[in-house]
Amino acid sequence: MKKVFFIICIMFFSTNIQAQTWVDSLDVYGREVFMPADQYKWDWGQATMMNAMVHLYNAKPESQKRIYLDYVKTAMDKTWNDANGLHPNAVASGHGMAFLARITDDPKYKEKADKIYADYLTTPRTKVGGVSHRTETVELWDDTVYMLSMYLLEMYRYTGDDKYLKEFHDQFLLHKEKLADKKWGLWVHGYDDDNDDYKDRCCQLNWAQMTPQRTSIEFWGRGNGWVVMAIADALKTVPANSPYFKTFARELREITKKLPKLQDEETGMWYQLPIYPDHKDNYPESSCTAMFAYGIAIGIDLEVLNRKQFLPVVEKAWSGLKKHASRTEGNYVIPTKVCEGTCIGDRAYYFGRKTKEGVNYAIGAYIMLGLELEELKKKH
Repeated sequence: MKKVFFIICIMFFSTNIQAQTWVDSLDVYGREVFMPADQYKWDWGQATMMNAMVHLYNAKPESQKRIYLDYVKTAMDKTWNDANGLHPNAVASGHGMAFLARITDDPKYKEKADKIYADYLTTPRTKVGGVSHRTETVELWDDTVYMLSMYLLEMYRYTGDDKYLKEFHDQFLLHKEKLADKKWGLWVHGYDDDNDDYKDRCCQLNWAQMTPQRTSIEFWGRGNGWVVMAIADALKTVPANSPYFKTFARELREITKKLPKLQDEETGMWYQLPIYPDHKDNYPESSCTAMFAYGIAIGIDLEVLNRKQFLPVVEKAWSGLKKHASRTEGNYVIPTKVCEGTCIGDRAYYFGRKTKEGVNYAIGAYIMLGLELEELKKKH
């Protein structure tokens, strides 16, 4: 029995080391090759990978934290003059300033983090107060929920002021009201509040005319991935006795309820448009897979989601990303099968989006998922 126990311990330890090494290889690729800190640009994709650096800072021992603190500091100092909160994709990077305000206590980062919030309060809104994804026209996008969450949740961690939690909670519900589908639990991509067909050279023209409610009609994978990650991060941040916790726990259960059955059996991945797994033009997409699995892992850890039902789902997704949606190059691990930046359109529009490799938001999602799985193994 002692021999069997020893073998099991060795196997578990080896699995942990292997998984951590894989995450480290993603991290080094992101920091050294894809987006070194001195090449940071003030935008949403960059903000997502920087969020992974914050997660790494939180997860690493004291001797290694300086690597990630320096990364965020360099990125924020380099983009100091670009820093603003005038629209959600800009607000996203503000979490770096709030993080530095919290960790360093430097007044200059505090002032900048607060200035971004002042900018944010001036952003265009819907008639009932939902933050518009764009400044040129008033639209609600599911992407916005995550972009706001990174900054607002970090502002709460920095200040302890409940107003930031309330603001995120309120924005989440305003977006949900227009975008969530009761049958699937998933969200459509967008809603047009001002009925203005804005030509952005990215969206399919007239997408808001597809329904009487002026919403788009498809459940885009990564769009829902953003929402799942935002909910999970809120659950990890708000106090367990807060009424907000109950709200977000309910929302995580709702948006993930169909995901186990929609997961591809062979690859462990979810599809570009998750509800059409058998459509000939659909394809497994890695960034939404990492995002869904990340949120589910946190749900399991916090006992919001049923461990027996959902743990195999996360493990299958993690294995699938390693086997089917990444490649190694020397000491680097590089995400593959990443849908390129995507706006709003019909079914054919999403199926027609090309895939890339690397990509800052995919690197970030892969790293954050890997760290959560390591944490889950340690606790259970």
